[in-house]
Amino acid sequence: MQPGALRDRGRVSARPRKRTRCAFVRVVPQSCARVKRTDERPLSIYGLKPRFQAFLRPFVRHLHPFGITANQVTITACLGSIGVGVFLIHAPRPAFLLLPIWMLVRMALNAIDGMLAREFGQKSVLGTFLNELTDVLSDAALYVPFAFVAPFTWLAVCGVIFASTVSELTGVVAVMAGASRRYDGPMGKSDRALVFSVLAIWVALQAPLPAWSNFIMWITAALLVLTIVNRVRAGIYESAQPSMVAP
Repeated sequence: MQPGALRDRGRVSARPRKRTRCAFVRVVPQSCARVKRTDERPLSIYGLKPRFQAFLRPFVRHLHPFGITANQVTITACLGSIGVGVFLIHAPRPAFLLLPIWMLVRMALNAIDGMLAREFGQKSVLGTFLNELTDVLSDAALYVPFAFVAPFTWLAVCGVIFASTVSELTGVVAVMAGASRRYDGPMGKSDRALVFSVLAIWVALQAPLPAWSNFIMWITAALLVLTIVNRVRAGIYESAQPSMVAP
């Protein structure tokens, strides 16, 4: 065989390989980048919710035959939160140990009302309103008592309450924009529950608190602002991808 023929064969065999490699570089990274960007969310305790629900599911199955409804559980969680908040305003500091216990109970009640609504056909428009509104009211009621504990200031505590309210509103507005309800962190409802539970234990066990403790409130507020930004960005991105929105 002549050398020229070998060169021609080399050209022919090299061309498909080059085209295949270029096609791989051009197509695959775009799809991979899309999946990566969609799946990556700021770290949040909310990601543990499915496991928590799986743990409570057997209890919910026994609860349903007694006629307990999702809306009843939602209202109970809200009234309980308001009651705990009012009690802690005038209670001695050791009573703040009640707050982390109630936070855990409230988290369980929130999971139970959701499972009752989804798995036992109790979804309703009223339930949607109650779920969102009572969460905001409950958070505010449970955060207010810290404003009566030095060195926390009313301005810092109210800043956290305001930012947490806006963050939950942002998650709801995402639905109006064509995305799903956004629960992005880093300071979602579950994350705030952890922060204030730790603070409550600290308040109960140490008196007085150091003066720099008030900065914890401001840091929490700053993380809530970041949460708002993350939810807006995630909502905009998701609304641009109709196939990503859950039916």
